[in-house]
Amino acid sequence: MKIFFLFTFSTFLLSAFEQAAASAHYDKILTHSRIRARDQGPNVCALQQVMGTKKKYFSTCRNWYQGAICGKKATVLYECCPGYMKMDGTRGCPAVAPIDHVYGTLGIVGATSTQRYSDMSKLREEIEGRGSFTFFAPSNEAWEQLNSEIHRNLVDNVNIELYNALHHHMVNKRMLTKDLKNGMTLVSMYNDQKLLINHYPNGVVTVNCARIIHGNQIATNGVVHVIDRVLTAVGNTIQDFIEVEDDLSSLRAAAITSDVLDILGRPGHYTLFAPTNEAFERLPRGVLERIMGDKVASEALVKFHILNTLQCSEAITGGAVYETLEGNILEVGCDGESLTVNGVKMVKRKDIVTSNGVIHLIDEVLIPDSAKQVIELGGAQQTTFTDLVAQLGLASSLRPEGQYTLLAPLNGAFSDDTLRMDQRLLKTILQNHIIKVKVGLNELYNGQELETIGGKLLRVFVYRTAVCIENSCMVRGSKEGRNGFIHIFRQIINPAEKTLHEMLRHDKRFSVFLSLVKAADLDDVLSRPGEWTLFVPTNDAFKGLTDDDKNILIRDKNALRNILLYHLIQGVFIGSGFEPGVTNILKTIQGGKLYLKTVNDTLLVNELKSRESDLMATNGVIHVIDKLLYPADLPVGNDQLLTILKKLIKYIQIKFVRDSTFKEIPLTFYKINIIESNVQPITRKEDPSITQLTKLIEGEPEFKIVREGETITKVIHGEPIIKTYTKIIDGRPVEVTEKKVTEERIIQGPEIKYTRITAGGSDNEEKLKKLLEEEVTKVTKFIEGDGHLLEDEEIKRLLQGEAPVRKVQPNRRTQGGAARRRTRLAYP
Repeated sequence: MKIFFLFTFSTFLLSAFEQAAASAHYDKILTHSRIRARDQGPNVCALQQVMGTKKKYFSTCRNWYQGAICGKKATVLYECCPGYMKMDGTRGCPAVAPIDHVYGTLGIVGATSTQRYSDMSKLREEIEGRGSFTFFAPSNEAWEQLNSEIHRNLVDNVNIELYNALHHHMVNKRMLTKDLKNGMTLVSMYNDQKLLINHYPNGVVTVNCARIIHGNQIATNGVVHVIDRVLTAVGNTIQDFIEVEDDLSSLRAAAITSDVLDILGRPGHYTLFAPTNEAFERLPRGVLERIMGDKVASEALVKFHILNTLQCSEAITGGAVYETLEGNILEVGCDGESLTVNGVKMVKRKDIVTSNGVIHLIDEVLIPDSAKQVIELGGAQQTTFTDLVAQLGLASSLRPEGQYTLLAPLNGAFSDDTLRMDQRLLKTILQNHIIKVKVGLNELYNGQELETIGGKLLRVFVYRTAVCIENSCMVRGSKEGRNGFIHIFRQIINPAEKTLHEMLRHDKRFSVFLSLVKAADLDDVLSRPGEWTLFVPTNDAFKGLTDDDKNILIRDKNALRNILLYHLIQGVFIGSGFEPGVTNILKTIQGGKLYLKTVNDTLLVNELKSRESDLMATNGVIHVIDKLLYPADLPVGNDQLLTILKKLIKYIQIKFVRDSTFKEIPLTFYKINIIESNVQPITRKEDPSITQLTKLIEGEPEFKIVREGETITKVIHGEPIIKTYTKIIDGRPVEVTEKKVTEERIIQGPEIKYTRITAGGSDNEEKLKKLLEEEVTKVTKFIEGDGHLLEDEEIKRLLQGEAPVRKVQPNRRTQGGAARRRTRLAYP
């Protein structure tokens, strides 16, 4: 119990200290100022003064080390810290300032104008007497900067106007800066008027947006804080101000249309960057009409000008980002005396204080991404892409009510040769960068396929630190607009058109490697659908290889396969998808490891440079190398093979272990997929003794043999092909099922008759046809030798080379009444 009590008490103390620290930023900054000035003597504080002005600050670390405030150079001053004073002949500020009543303290801190006006308005007697007051005293410069008409009215009516104005600067209790918490509201001594307090992390404390420039000067009956401007009464809300300000009529209309105006009438601590009518007039008419006609867009536009925090101009000493009510951020900073928004000087009038926040008038309309069309989201680094989209007429196809995703390459991705292309070809390239649906970055996943407006399917590859689409990877800067997303890419996206095998076959640089692939019976691997990464040596890698050497390699198929499959990895790995400078260890099909990394945008494979990377194929990617790869830990046991490999590979020492052999690598690491769905076999008799065959998709292929003289009438029925795949709809992956009806094609004459389908390409179809012709020939020869009918099991045994089959007596008749016999043959 005692331990529990101590734990609870400790937690309470820590919580209390944290809360106190959170509201004591001013005191922390003051402490740092003392530390910076410790070489100047006791109780000296270091300040920064903006050059060319009288503005002085107890600075943050960032401002101090930058030597600037609001982008302007600042000089360093050393002054006595608040409450201390100098003594003749001594170093620093060793003496404590005398403590007097509030009236006397006004003189001590140099607020002599406020002291004089207290005399004139008969306030002196009150602030010299009993009580506990907090006086926010305007500096002499603050009175000088006050509007001349207001100043004159106060001085002309000292007993009422001036007296009330000074009371408005007072609170009937002592409040040190540590007590002035951010967002709190104090009640002044004039008519219970509100004083809005803000205490910022950079140590700035404001009262109705007036900055405390000298705080915590203790008096016998209170405390004095010197501020940099004269306070005026606050009564209206932001909504009230907008409704009566003629120069904000356009903003008022937008706020009413979007139902946002009422929000600005509620209690809170808002900052409104209010565009003037002139700012709205500068917008293109079409843009303004589109936004104002779309309630969602207009709401986003108005909310983008509102912060849910109160940001006074005097508290801004450098750039900072703030979240808007719309959800995106604004960067608010300063440039000398001017406020900036997103780096642009646009504030015409600042610090219009209301009861629920502050207003800064600006001369530009801020349009958030969420109110823009997707084509408008392109930044300065994507202007080539957006300009081409507009010039080639593609922008008009991006309807405001549609949903799209733009894959925008950086300007540098467009070479001069690309820009000189025929416009029709260039338009096709750009169409490959526009996706039919709206897909955000967090909705992309590995293996996903995205359909472009040109009908191409683009593959998505997700890596540890990168997201790539085909050969190009994203860079930071994705944005969401009203009708879509834009993602930024390093390079132009090139959709794959050929398989790995086709790419090797059509490029003479790879003829030697391709001949070895064929000799090792691996060309089928590179032709089938799949996901592979292939490192392809050019013919230069085989310089010095004689025909005899090549024949020796080919004769040892295990060795050849081990060498070639060390160049093949399961999965698609884009070079630019690797984290720069980090080694990636990938297992090859051979079983050894490859070490990959990118350095200065160049892919290294086992420290060998790839001469050309990211050549996309429909079933993988090719990285071109000019050396043959070989696993360093794989020994060679044959003298001839060792000699050949030493000719080709000089960058590593190849191990020799006499009589060692290469392991056999069966071709089970990939799966031949001709099958898509089920189709029932179809048989029709048109000519005696001619086999008619239907090619199956999934399930067991089956064909029938029809004896001469037999007539079979049968209706052809084919079950539809059912294909299920994932498609992005409205930005979400959805399973889609499609049905396709197969078409039977019958070849007349003594040929195989089969149903053609589109699976595996023409090469696969020819292979299957040839295989079936061989099997049918076997059965035909058997039937010609023995006319009895065969049962299914007998035929299976026959094809497998087993014992002879038994005869079956016919007992069925044809339409003519004669006995009819049929043979049905099936194989798994």
